[in-house]
Amino acid sequence: MSGDTYLTTLLQSMNPKLDEEEYVFCSVAIEQLPTLNVTPICQFREVEGVTLIITKNQAEEANLEYDCVFKMISLLVHSSLEAVGFLAAITTKLAENNISVNAVSAYYHDHLFLPVSKAKQAMYILHSMSR
Repeated sequence: MSGDTYLTTLLQSMNPKLDEEEYVFCSVAIEQLPTLNVTPICQFREVEGVTLIITKNQAEEANLEYDCVFKMISLLVHSSLEAVGFLAAITTKLAENNISVNAVSAYYHDHLFLPVSKAKQAMYILHSMSR
C-alpha cells in the first residue's frame, strides 16, 4: 500500500503525535555497535561513524556522548516516500518560528526531532497547519 502524495491532503491529515520519551543523536564507530546494549529507533552509517537515534536514558546507561536532547513528533498520516513538499512546508513553518528540526522519513510516516523546549510550540504550529 503506497502512501499519499497530495500535499493538501497530507497537511490536513498529518495527525502529529508527540512522544513523551527524550531522544539523542550519538555517533559511534561501526566496530563498537556489537558491544552496545542499545536499541536505536534509527541508525545511519556515515563515513565518520554510525549515527544512532536512541533514548536519552539508553545513551546515559551506555556512557555515550550527545550534544542535544530532542522530542519526537510523528506525523501519523501515511505519506509516500515520493511526496513532494510535505516536509518542506512543515520545516519552513517551523523555521519561521525559530524551531530547528531533524526529519527522518520512514516507510509509513515522517518523524520530527525537535529541541525539548520547542516541542509544545511545534505541536501547536502543526495542528494549526492541519486546519
